[in-house]
Amino acid sequence: MKQFVKDLFNDNNSINEKAVVGFIAFFMMVISLAVDLTTGWLGRELLINEFIFDGFMVITLGSFGIASVDKWINKTKGNDTE
Repeated sequence: MKQFVKDLFNDNNSINEKAVVGFIAFFMMVISLAVDLTTGWLGRELLINEFIFDGFMVITLGSFGIASVDKWINKTKGNDTE
């Protein structure tokens, strides 16, 4: 884990930072959904502000969308690194 964090902040790395941020935001959305379903099943109401969930959703879609476009542009230019 320590080496991953060091590689993440290195300028010459093979880690796609946009995908890492998108995965973290997606994971937070899944956790909030699971907690909401669990508290609903227990008969309690969990108030998740809609703008917080929407923020995670926009970050997820934006990160994966930008990463996909970046990969497509590199493939069309012949700069495919993967």
